[in-house]
Amino acid sequence: MAAAKIKKGDNVVVRSGKDKGRTGTVLQVLPQEEKVVVSGVNVAARHRKPTQQNPQGGIDRREAPMHISKVSLADPKDGKATRVRFETVDGKKVRVAVKSGEKIDG
Repeated sequence: MAAAKIKKGDNVVVRSGKDKGRTGTVLQVLPQEEKVVVSGVNVAARHRKPTQQNPQGGIDRREAPMHISKVSLADPKDGKATRVRFETVDGKKVRVAVKSGEKIDG
């Protein structure tokens, strides 16, 4: 399996779909399904009936998973979308933004 280019806690930019251009932080990565959950993006509304635990009922809004190919890492320098490459620095594998050359972690 290839190394993960997008990880939990990364700032990402949505590249396509109804939320194109929006940015957010990755809350969860689902590698088996090739999906990510991004804060404030792809918000789905569930209409809930009143129950004993929730007598009010109402509309439940939460972020739904979206395909990982729809998001790109935000460049640490300017916040725009960038690709990621891996480099070895001091014997450690480090993610690097292709656009600016900035280290993303490490």
